Amino acid sequence: MPDATDRSGGTVTAPAGATATEFAAPAARLPGVLPAGRPARASAYPYVRLGLLLALLAGAAAGVLVFEPQRLLTHGWPPQLGGAAAAAVFTVAYGLCTVAFVPRPLLNLAAGALFGSQLGLATALAGTVLGAGVAFGLGRALGQDALRPLLRGRWLKAADGQLSRHGFRSMLAARLFPGVPFWAANYCAAVSRMRWWPFLLATAVGSVPNTAAYAVAGARAATPTSPAFLIAMACIAVPALLGSVVAWRKRHHLRSQ
Repeated sequence: MPDATDRSGGTVTAPAGATATEFAAPAARLPGVLPAGRPARASAYPYVRLGLLLALLAGAAAGVLVFEPQRLLTHGWPPQLGGAAAAAVFTVAYGLCTVAFVPRPLLNLAAGALFGSQLGLATALAGTVLGAGVAFGLGRALGQDALRPLLRGRWLKAADGQLSRHGFRSMLAARLFPGVPFWAANYCAAVSRMRWWPFLLATAVGSVPNTAAYAVAGARAATPTSPAFLIAMACIAVPALLGSVVAWRKRHHLRSQ
């Protein structure tokens, strides 16, 4: 075993029987000294998880293209399912479809058309919270570490700060006004430091008006001149218009800064 030079210029002789690994171990524990290769592997782990997230989302989107959930609006629900079982299956399917980027308005219309206004609203809301929770969990576990270092743009930093400091209020506004896509709000919240419960609660409360309007519209689609259908369509159009105005003003304000 060769001798090692100490800081004073002398030599340090390894104890008899000590292996090279045992003799070198204290050096690996010095401050700032890590075993070779560990920093590179550690820095790659977030991107490996991000790649896994992208692969899962791509697979989910491909599954949606194959199974075509929009056929529920034209073909109806499978006859072998009914009652509570149908509502439970639809809730799970709704949540998974939102993770796979299926537009919620389509799913809300299907909920109303299949189950009526009240049960359709209940199943759609449950599916909304389920899908938001799944997307938030996936984004937090697989994407946060890789994406947070990329938050350098002014808009991205502003959105991250707003969600991190005022999570419930910001998410409630995003759910009430349909200017932000559902999936985008989910993954932006996951990348931020927003907590679970404010996210889920704001999603549940903020999604009620819009979901109810679509569920009623789906339930009354056979009578498009009925007052209920017309009121539901007005409740859909007015928030969309307000959301567009608010988004335009925010964008104009940010450009002027």
